[in-house]
Amino acid sequence: MDSTPDFDQLSRQLRACRLCREAPRYGAPLAHEPRPIIQGSATARLCIASQAPGTRAHASGIPFSDRSGTRLRAWLGLDETAFYDASRVAIVPMGSCFPGQDAKGGDLPPRRECAQVWRRPIFEALPNLELILLIGQYAQAWHLGDDFRDGLTETVKRWREILSGPRRPRILPLPHPSWRNNGWLRKNPWFEAELLPVLRVEIRSMLDAGEGRAEPGLSEQFEPRYN
Repeated sequence: MDSTPDFDQLSRQLRACRLCREAPRYGAPLAHEPRPIIQGSATARLCIASQAPGTRAHASGIPFSDRSGTRLRAWLGLDETAFYDASRVAIVPMGSCFPGQDAKGGDLPPRRECAQVWRRPIFEALPNLELILLIGQYAQAWHLGDDFRDGLTETVKRWREILSGPRRPRILPLPHPSWRNNGWLRKNPWFEAELLPVLRVEIRSMLDAGEGRAEPGLSEQFEPRYN
């Protein structure tokens, strides 16, 4: 009997989740009505492990429906049709709901309850993943564990080592595509010159290929780590 969790069933359950609003484990309840956002299917081969929905995604219910999404799609070399093809591309944020904003107008960190409850079963329900893109420090800390060291910049600088490592599915760390990271991109021109061309080739080759092999269970790879 196939013991792989059903992604569609899990995603429906997640979209109905109100844990951070009604039974928060860390701090005050979510200040607004939850609207969990997730994309994917059991056949997805690429996963975007993102941070949390922003204000526009919260309003639309569509992940990366903002300037960050425009930049991310450019990084990946995907148009909107390919990016939002749930049969091939999963989008699994660390926190599925918009977390709210701080006093300076920046987004708060993803709610920790979400990852602790949902992340392991969701990834177990994605057996055909070949590549997981770790967007930002929260996803990198969770998926890399002890291999996330010296912060985001140093982790992304080790992208070749991480991509060619033994983990399956393979993983690749990226900065967040937010406009707030324009300064980071200017200081690190190697990212666009060296990493992105390789990433685009990898994605195009993977998504254009035939059906991939199902990978073994992933639960041992996803221990929660937060700095």
